[in-house]
Amino acid sequence: MNKRPERMARTHELVKAGLARRRAAEVRFRVYGLISIVGGLCFLFTLFGSIVGHAGAAFQQTFVALDVRFDTEILAPDGKWDQEARMAADYGALLKQSLAAAFPGVRERQQKRALSALLSNGAAFELRQMLEARPDLLGKSETVWVPAASDADSYAKGQIDRSVDESERRLSDQQLAWLDKLAAEGRLQKRFNTTFFTAGDSREPELAGIRGAITGSMLTLLVTLLLSLPIGMATAVYLEEFAPRNRWTDIIEVNINNLAAVPSIVFGLLGLAVFINVFGLTRSSPLVGGFVLTLMTLPVIIIAGRSALKAVPPSIREAALGIGASHMQTVFHHVLPLAVPGILTGAIIGMARALGESAPLLMIGMVAFIVDIPSGISEPATVLPVQIYLWADSPERGFVERTSAAILVLLVFLIVMNGTAVYLRKRFERRW
Repeated sequence: MNKRPERMARTHELVKAGLARRRAAEVRFRVYGLISIVGGLCFLFTLFGSIVGHAGAAFQQTFVALDVRFDTEILAPDGKWDQEARMAADYGALLKQSLAAAFPGVRERQQKRALSALLSNGAAFELRQMLEARPDLLGKSETVWVPAASDADSYAKGQIDRSVDESERRLSDQQLAWLDKLAAEGRLQKRFNTTFFTAGDSREPELAGIRGAITGSMLTLLVTLLLSLPIGMATAVYLEEFAPRNRWTDIIEVNINNLAAVPSIVFGLLGLAVFINVFGLTRSSPLVGGFVLTLMTLPVIIIAGRSALKAVPPSIREAALGIGASHMQTVFHHVLPLAVPGILTGAIIGMARALGESAPLLMIGMVAFIVDIPSGISEPATVLPVQIYLWADSPERGFVERTSAAILVLLVFLIVMNGTAVYLRKRFERRW
């Protein structure tokens, strides 16, 4: 009889020790989770800090003020100033003339080349545009702000250390002295880089912009949306409301779920083989890109649509059928309107995924160097992720900045699209 209390006491001690161990394990698990979260946030903030730090410089561009005389002897030596003369005029000679007036001590050919290298190759194009907008400037003088070259821009932004040996930097001591002279005279200024948002791609960093890539992305997403949304909704409605439950339906459902996990580059290979090699569609066009992204986003939209339809309570269907509605009327007049917010949320998430994809578009040739802004879905174009990929592969410092700035713009678009999806879900979601 005396052994039972002892046994109970030992059991109590064992249980108490086990509780202490479990509580200690729970505390350790919470600490590990907290360390993981903090570590992940640190890496995330470091990544975003690096992107924002590099991107800030891309939103500014250095300009040089020159007193340009639009000399008729250079621009129109034969006295004619028609469209052909404007196209063939030597605007670069005007820049050389202005630089010679600003730096009269520069006489040697090598020094003149080094001085001209401080100006962007697009400076002559700026003069041409200015003269086309104001023909009355012909024969007159005007102070013109032209873009500086990428290396001069880097120096103005403090990215070139002049204490480094001359042989190890891209600007010579003489060029730095010329830039210092321009800055002292107030002829060197940093301004907001509107070119980054209004121009297409260029081999010169100071002339490169994302307008062409954004236009290509919007056209590609437009084709994707017009194809994937109606096809995805129709497929989801059929499979969930009308399809018979048999082996073939099960095979279709399994394949749709599997397609949602297929690597995106596989869809690019499919688009290359079918749309380009078989149907002969134009490479590097938003039309083909939209077809490929449609194939990629359809499984996401179908799965989200079926989930939204399943979320509608059976009582809605039963009530509609009870008052005499047909099965078709029940689905399209009662069930589908209640499921539309969920379907739209899935569609927006699918579009956001399509916006950030580059691998399938690389396979269909959208990696091409495109300077012009596309005006239609059949013209050659590129998209924002591919543009980022191209710039990231360039060694120039100016393209590093523009890569980060383009990533920032892409992230803004993705945040807006995902935020819209969250808003639609919160705004129209019904709790049953």
